[in-house]
Amino acid sequence: MAIDLLSEVFDLVEVRGQISGAFAVRGHWVTQSVIATPLKLSVMVRGRCRLSTDGLDAPIEMEAGDIAVLTGRSWLRAEGGAGDGPPVEFEPEAGEYALRVGGADFAVDDVILGGHVELDPAGAALLTQALPPVALIRASDSAAPALRACVDRLVEEVTGERMGAAFAIRQHAQLFLLEVFRAYLGYAELGWLRALTDDRLRPALTLMHGDPGRPWGLEELARAAAMSRTSFAVRFRSVAGVPPLTYLNSWRMLLAQRALRDDDVRIGALAAQLGYTSESAFSTAFKREVGEAPLRYRQRLRQAS
Repeated sequence: MAIDLLSEVFDLVEVRGQISGAFAVRGHWVTQSVIATPLKLSVMVRGRCRLSTDGLDAPIEMEAGDIAVLTGRSWLRAEGGAGDGPPVEFEPEAGEYALRVGGADFAVDDVILGGHVELDPAGAALLTQALPPVALIRASDSAAPALRACVDRLVEEVTGERMGAAFAIRQHAQLFLLEVFRAYLGYAELGWLRALTDDRLRPALTLMHGDPGRPWGLEELARAAAMSRTSFAVRFRSVAGVPPLTYLNSWRMLLAQRALRDDDVRIGALAAQLGYTSESAFSTAFKREVGEAPLRYRQRLRQAS
């Protein structure tokens, strides 16, 4: 059920994983770049490096199979290899599908894949609240075999120049991103991601996701979780970071943003569908959560498209 809920969230916020860079280099090297997306991924395929970004007190040591997930960072610097003298600074060259590592010698080169996550505004707000500034998934973690399989397929497509490679890279990047989040779910301390995997809270979450327009009360949700009101409220907040009804309202607002983006649904009908007693009550809640009125939100998205 946790993965079903995660799939629902991914579809709702339009998460799209992309492989945006790959390079192979030997000797003492350094590269740095500006991060322009909310979530950045860096995969150490072979070798090792020291990764730095804003907000870190010291560089992170990365070894083969390690994956770093950077959230809300503005720059990234990686340095690796050995040798006398200053490191050679370089920028990977762009290729037709992604930055290529064709011709790499995997016996001696340091090989890194870089990627990013494309999100709509709702997804960016939700995911960046749930993830820490820098999360490191080690090759020794239990999720490593599944991630390794995804990385191997990506490297094969990035280096092979086969027909349909661009399409394959996009699909494998999506699966890779899912495996990254599955791995992170196992040890996230706070945030809605952790709530999706909590066995005690799962029955209540299933009710809220299954019928978000129903006027759920704390007593009913606690009963579904086989807990007292107080125990349920305390556990939910400690795991999800917000009270149960605040989570429900945020989920409703995500559904509303999706409906306003894709459909011509009337605001009054949408308000009733999501459990609000009036259009004005819905509009007030939407503006409080999103920062603008529903009609303005719809108009802005249509103008942008």
